Amino acid sequence: MMKHIPVLLDSVMRALGDLRGRVVVDATFGAGGYSRAFLTAGARVIAFDRDPNVVADAQKIMDEFDGRFEFVPRPFSHIADLTDTYDAIVFDLGISSMQIDVPSRGFSFRGDGPLDMRMSADGVSAATLIEQSDAATLARILRDYGDVRRPGALANAMKRALPKTTFELKNLIHNPNDIAPVFQALRIAVNDEMGELTRALAAVPGRLKVGGRCICVTFHSTEDRTVKNTFREWTTVLGDPRMPSVGTAQFTPMRTITPTDDEIAANPRARSAHMRGVIKSY
Repeated sequence: MMKHIPVLLDSVMRALGDLRGRVVVDATFGAGGYSRAFLTAGARVIAFDRDPNVVADAQKIMDEFDGRFEFVPRPFSHIADLTDTYDAIVFDLGISSMQIDVPSRGFSFRGDGPLDMRMSADGVSAATLIEQSDAATLARILRDYGDVRRPGALANAMKRALPKTTFELKNLIHNPNDIAPVFQALRIAVNDEMGELTRALAAVPGRLKVGGRCICVTFHSTEDRTVKNTFREWTTVLGDPRMPSVGTAQFTPMRTITPTDDEIAANPRARSAHMRGVIKSY
């Protein structure tokens, strides 16, 4: 199994600045790479993750950084349930190596396993989603979340075959360039990733202190577009549209960062990443 390497970690740390005494919400704990870096830099961390397989790693960090680390085993949209305000909220979106490299979890087409794809133990698997959805719904999922070419034809093939394993699904996809996008699209739908992201971002303004920062690392165009459009809305000056200089934007944008060639060479999974950030103005 490939070791999970946090993507754009150095850029995220530079964007957050001095973390000594700060409180950071790590919305996507994963393998704990971001949380550990925040803690090592002197922050207190509240981390979210719905994957039950990360609980043991979270417990190790909790033991190591006694009193400065809290783990919440829930989807990150539950940051809306927090009652305080924080210095930073960070999202490292997408999927982790621990998920994609385990065939029994059904995320990857590189190994055969049950067509599951659930990040948590709840909800329906990808196989059940295919079985319960009509062809038009499947075609929309493939188009919207994977930019799959000829989604209707593939959706009909999936409904006829009702694949139960990753290889059964892979063998239905005649265009090799569509394999990864199909798996991505189904994973996003199974885990309601876009709904989770939309709900979580809606909670961010009320959970950040003035001067607090929201950082998002995205990995595919659909989630990146959602983050970009949300941040654009937050950083738009409010006031009389006839007098654009009137009013103050709620957030100030930060520079968008992409991985260097060296980082991509060391960690190929970083190649599509974008880091976007905003700072709360009031």
